[in-house]
Amino acid sequence: MLHTATVFGSLMASSRAERGETLELGAGRASAIWRNSQDRMRYERTDGHTFSCYLNGGYGTRRVDAGRIAGWPGALCIMPQGTSSEWEITDQFEFVHLYVADGELRRLFAETFDRDARLMVLPEATFDRAPGLAEALARLAAATQAGNRLLADEAIISAILQLFSDPRYGGERRPTLRGGLTPVLRRRLIDFIEASLDRNITLADLARLADLSEFHLQRMFRASCGVSPHDFIMSRRIDRARHLLGGTEPIAQIASACGFSSQSHLTRIFKSLTGTTPAVYRRGLRA
Repeated sequence: MLHTATVFGSLMASSRAERGETLELGAGRASAIWRNSQDRMRYERTDGHTFSCYLNGGYGTRRVDAGRIAGWPGALCIMPQGTSSEWEITDQFEFVHLYVADGELRRLFAETFDRDARLMVLPEATFDRAPGLAEALARLAAATQAGNRLLADEAIISAILQLFSDPRYGGERRPTLRGGLTPVLRRRLIDFIEASLDRNITLADLARLADLSEFHLQRMFRASCGVSPHDFIMSRRIDRARHLLGGTEPIAQIASACGFSSQSHLTRIFKSLTGTTPAVYRRGLRA
């Protein structure tokens, strides 16, 4: 009898596939960047659902058990739990994978569309054109490369919405959202964010605090605050860094106090948002 295996595990067992950045997102969710060439892959009765988007190349990647059709940059593949497939790779290409456990995908489906999880049906797809979903997965790839869990969470919620709203994959109707957060709830979330800037804040943290699904929290937060939770938190972290740069604390310690993984991480984000580096900003304060 064929054994059940994850797509991730099969790629790890390949001598040709090269794993890039990975991001463990909890609750049965993870993402990974892969590169492969001159390989032949077979996935047998896969465990969990895998969503794949080709980032670069793909013209030399063929699904040999489906008429040898070939891919391209932006091509979408969906490998639902329990499916098998065989692939031939002749040229170098790069792709992002989103892995979601069946129970977690059903939970997201139910919460996003207010539907019974048992009604979720996920069809297999090979090299589909789905620009909205591909764009969400490209944002997930960027978040994975940056190690940004909150941005990855937001990309996944967007991907789930794009996926099941597509007529080919269910055609579910997006629930109507009226208004944003109440003033009390908005203040509660902002107070939590301000008190937690030095640690990792996830979309699930905010959703639990608001007693909302991640989908509803993300939409209602944007309606009330004008930006996504990720952008709001990043703005507050940079504002805190600006304040702390007026003191004498080393920049590496400021980075940690503001929730950045390293001084270089702070420098990269600080420069992208302010146009200058923390060191130059500090020198300007002392001039």
